[in-house]
Amino acid sequence: MQEKKTDLLDKGAIVQRDYETYAIAPHFPGGICTPQTLRKIADVAEKYNAKTLKCTSAQRIAIVGLRAADLDNVWADLEIKPAAAIGLCVRSVKFCPGTTFCKKGKTDAVTIGMKLDDKYHGMPLPSKFKIGVSGCENCCGESWVKDLGLIGTLKGWKIVVGGNAGASPQVAQLLCDGLDDQQVLDMADKIISYYEQHDKKERLGRFISRIGVEVLKKEVGV
Repeated sequence: MQEKKTDLLDKGAIVQRDYETYAIAPHFPGGICTPQTLRKIADVAEKYNAKTLKCTSAQRIAIVGLRAADLDNVWADLEIKPAAAIGLCVRSVKFCPGTTFCKKGKTDAVTIGMKLDDKYHGMPLPSKFKIGVSGCENCCGESWVKDLGLIGTLKGWKIVVGGNAGASPQVAQLLCDGLDDQQVLDMADKIISYYEQHDKKERLGRFISRIGVEVLKKEVGV
């Protein structure tokens, strides 16, 4: 019997249900891109006979049904770096249009989301880690079900921690609020750094449940 293929982490490729073909996800932060980028993705998908294109919940466009032998050439033609769709790392920074585009936005989710993505996307951590940035309390960045969530209000940023929407779903807990842009970036760094240094390969929510949210508050200076 032929051995089943597995995910190819070095190529950013996830094996599909047929255990023969792969899906990849080019990375463009927050799902923001140009028409030229969309055309390039479509052209590459056609060139290598991809089975479909799939808009993902992480604000990406996955190219599904590629042959393993084509993966290097696909990435070379795309000229876009792979998204961190698999592995123990910061997999995604999801953010809404915020005050850049949305009439309901209270804070600049796009600028903050871009900065967080640039610094943390793909960063190795003890477990998978997701970040959500929402420019208002409608929470289109799904901040309450992310490991680290930012929520914009008229009084500044609110930070929530420990959420996930996985097999054991968990709503995040409020850590602090009323932060300005620089304060929220500094606090995000403290949270991620503390988690990286002290966790034992568990999601942030379980880590917080084990140590207690008050301990985390104390350690990050809330």
